[in-house]
Amino acid sequence: MVAVLVAVTDAQPRVLTRERTHALPAGPFESSHRSLQAGLRAWVEAQTHHPLGYVEQLYTFADRDRANTQGQRIISVSYLGLTRESGDLGVESVGWQDWYRYFPWEDWRDGCPGMIRERILPALQEWAAGADGAAGQRERRRRIGYTFGTDMDSWNEEMALQRYELLFEAGLVPEAAEREGAQADRMLPGDPMHHDHRRILATAMARLRAKIRYRPVVFELMPRDFTLLQLQQAFEALAGRRLHKQNFRRFIEQQSLVEDTGRMARGTAGRPAKLFRFRRDVMLERAIAGSKLPLAR
Repeated sequence: MVAVLVAVTDAQPRVLTRERTHALPAGPFESSHRSLQAGLRAWVEAQTHHPLGYVEQLYTFADRDRANTQGQRIISVSYLGLTRESGDLGVESVGWQDWYRYFPWEDWRDGCPGMIRERILPALQEWAAGADGAAGQRERRRRIGYTFGTDMDSWNEEMALQRYELLFEAGLVPEAAEREGAQADRMLPGDPMHHDHRRILATAMARLRAKIRYRPVVFELMPRDFTLLQLQQAFEALAGRRLHKQNFRRFIEQQSLVEDTGRMARGTAGRPAKLFRFRRDVMLERAIAGSKLPLAR
């Protein structure tokens, strides 16, 4: 079992890691565990001292090449957890990390990252040219164009997993270093993780980016009271994209997701801002149906 615990702190998406940033909390399912989720909670709290709140099953990883040192096939059930970052967990080698340190090409909040044009696309085009036959080359170029758009209109933030898997197949990430043809000097920036934990993290990123468009799960990441700017920044942190301010606020108002507390934020620069809280009855009643966040294009 593997857990991806996500928080948003100071407008940055964070993930809880162990083994000095190189692994996610994980552990085997044991006969003493009442259920898979109970076992996951036990392992996470034992390894990180961080209690789990909202958790949902993410994906079951059972690829043929997932094996231990004895050659036994390993099946991992992964979970996505949403929480708020705590302080010092008191466990050496356990801590919160910005998830863009693992996927620097995924953060478009300040526009297209330079590394996409400067490093990723040239390397992928070289990989495409190395395919067998014209049909194979065309197929690779099609996949590159589909996953790595180079402007705001063609970039799909929900394809984080497909992009990582394409880079892995092209031998451009350290986890692929053992594959034939992978060259150390071609590796892209972005911290690697043990086993296939970075792939699991990419899966969680894609799931959460899709989910925040339709369901109010971001509520789990926010304090009890917050400003609308803080809420918008949390959405932007997860999506890796900027949102239209007025459209975002109109979206929140139309969905009746928040209510005014009647109080103002203090201790911030500029004019005091209104404090809001989520309407829990709305969260329990329904998903956000048929609406999409107003992502800036």
